[in-house]
Amino acid sequence: MPYRRTGRSGLLLPAVSLGLWHNFGDAQPAERQGAILRRAFDLGVTHFDLANNYGPPPGSAETNFGRHLARDFRAHRDELVISTKAGYGMWDGPYGEWGSRKHVLSSLDASLRRMGLDSVDVFYHHRPDPQTPIEETMGALASAVAQGKAYYVGVSNYSPAQTREAARVLDGLGVPLLIHQPRYNMFDREAEDGLLDVLDEVGVGSIAFSPLAQGLLTDRYLDGVPADSRAAGDSPFLSTGRLTEDVLATVRALDAVARERGQTLAQMALAWILRGGRVTSALIGASSVRQLEDNVAAVQHLDFAPEELARIDAALGSSRA
Repeated sequence: MPYRRTGRSGLLLPAVSLGLWHNFGDAQPAERQGAILRRAFDLGVTHFDLANNYGPPPGSAETNFGRHLARDFRAHRDELVISTKAGYGMWDGPYGEWGSRKHVLSSLDASLRRMGLDSVDVFYHHRPDPQTPIEETMGALASAVAQGKAYYVGVSNYSPAQTREAARVLDGLGVPLLIHQPRYNMFDREAEDGLLDVLDEVGVGSIAFSPLAQGLLTDRYLDGVPADSRAAGDSPFLSTGRLTEDVLATVRALDAVARERGQTLAQMALAWILRGGRVTSALIGASSVRQLEDNVAAVQHLDFAPEELARIDAALGSSRA
């Protein structure tokens, strides 16, 4: 597993990190969860990414992770980077979401209790709050560091301008912005429209979520929409309406490039995110050990020939978001 420096900090992250969004709630067997986490660690995936509302139900991913941590990883805590977030809806009432100091710090305390931790390595504000001054939200992140409850802080889903302002405010508080977590994949390249430039400018790292476009950039949809797939269930993150024949033809064209590279489509999509070293880490989910192993194998071939990149861009054409 290659490790990459996060922005201008001293923190190294694995090129592939494991997100606990979909597969670590109460509906998933604990034995499978533990097997995925243990195998990820054995493969060098030392970064586990959570949020207060991951589940379902909200909070259950942190609670379940805390149990696995206590059983399997307590002796290895110093070899792990554990992150969590606050900002999306977590509990009812006026303080259960957004970016007030009340929500951000109360949420962190609850996350630490669920995981059985005194601190996390990275604490994110999950989304910008249009009603709360950014100084208040960033001040809350800085307080988390001052209180010893987080080592580093990050933001997610912030625009380029918001990211620059967050970095400015945090710098004034003596707490550098470590990392930004944007959505980024072959179909959704909005991060290339200014955000990556800002991150380079202010010395902030990046970890891309949804690098496989909710499963679209895998072999799952090469022959249509399986009845048991996420899209068939009209997931809010990938619906059947998204899977037009043009999009499926693009997926097949990308798969052809991947096969010529000796990779699965998922492996190529992850390698593409990591190309050139501009993105610190790609954040994957995994519903099985086999899927995890397949995705992590992407790090064995991260280089692209210019003609391969040209073929990928040509295949994407108008399918880009």
